[in-house]
Amino acid sequence: MAARRIRLTVNGVARSYAGDGEQPLLWMLRDELGLTATKYGCGIGACGACTVHVDGQAVRACAQPMTALDGRNVLTCEGLGQGERLHPVQQAWAEHHVPQCGYCQAGQMMSAAALLQRVPRPTDAQIDDAMRANLCRCGTYARIRAAVHRAAALMTDRGRRS
Repeated sequence: MAARRIRLTVNGVARSYAGDGEQPLLWMLRDELGLTATKYGCGIGACGACTVHVDGQAVRACAQPMTALDGRNVLTCEGLGQGERLHPVQQAWAEHHVPQCGYCQAGQMMSAAALLQRVPRPTDAQIDDAMRANLCRCGTYARIRAAVHRAAALMTDRGRRS
């Protein structure tokens, strides 16, 4: 029996997948597309290192079987910015020197971007709540919170100039 072809869009590019439908999205992104910002952390969706957006919602790529992605839009950290122009979250992360080891940071940024889509000017409590499921072994949580506030300000500024 032939595998069903799954069609999805990744970072704005139409893609096709005909492999094992139970394979997690994480492995297609990393192994087949070379999008290695999305990291394998725990494999059970608990740490957040593999966070991406599917149709605008933050999800764990390690827990998303390919069969669930037919016709869907996937955005990874590599797709946040536009060419050389960084997304406000990426810019804020750089300005605040958020990464220490950096392993979890793509997932952190994707969760922050999803929060800012829902809540343009979040409070500390809203940031802490939204980021709670993203673990950072280096403990950069204070810099993460500061960077989310900065990204919110950058997004507001960009909105005024548009």
